[in-house]
Amino acid sequence: MKINFFKYQGAGNDFILIDHTNEQLKDIDNQLVEQLCHRRFGIGADGLMFITKHEDYDFEMHYFNADGKPGSMCGNGGRCIVAFAKQLGIIDRETNFLAVDGPHYARISENGEWIDLQMIDVDTITKDNEAYVLNTGSPHYVALRSNLKDFDVFSEGKNIRYNSTYVEKGINVNFVEDKGDHLFVRTYERGVEDETYACGTGVTAVAMAMAKHKNQTGHIKTDIKVLGGDIKIEFDYDGKVFTNVFLCGPAKLVFEGEVG
Repeated sequence: MKINFFKYQGAGNDFILIDHTNEQLKDIDNQLVEQLCHRRFGIGADGLMFITKHEDYDFEMHYFNADGKPGSMCGNGGRCIVAFAKQLGIIDRETNFLAVDGPHYARISENGEWIDLQMIDVDTITKDNEAYVLNTGSPHYVALRSNLKDFDVFSEGKNIRYNSTYVEKGINVNFVEDKGDHLFVRTYERGVEDETYACGTGVTAVAMAMAKHKNQTGHIKTDIKVLGGDIKIEFDYDGKVFTNVFLCGPAKLVFEGEVG
């Protein structure tokens, strides 16, 4: 069976996208998803998404991790699927779509390559020793580190992700260095089980954790650098709840093809 696919990336977070708007999504072959995401034996990606029709929204996003298993919300994936929906002619400059964590609104730049994606509100942040733990559509652990460019993100991230607290459900592990005018972030992602070039829900969690860490409130804009480029986070924070949360960054088509 031939599968037509599109490869997108958002700040280096790369995804396989498949148009499934003309038929119902069922009987997903998780082993095939894993194979397609494999960087040696497949197309290569951090995850795979199907776009389908929905009666009440412009479309629905179905996300699978690189290990072939259904994933929680993926922020950069959300921005890429919005760009894909525009390419398919489903939407133009704005959209309301459904993802695993609920409805999302997004707005699109004129050239279709910069997406502002609204994320869920967050009202709970806990601590694990000095680290912050919160859920921005996916669960995240946020820890401050110095000299982050030379830090062993893979080993340290894996140790935290598989420790006794998080091993059962898993957690994404983010390390952040405050550079003054921006935050530098590196992330170990569950489901990929490796460091990725960017993580959308992760940088959103980092921006929130740092706002709480610095006792900031009001309308907050945060510039973030990741291995794959630049991302911006905006939200309102009253000291209790983060609202009007937007993950803003690039989403670009890399190539399209056929496999099978």
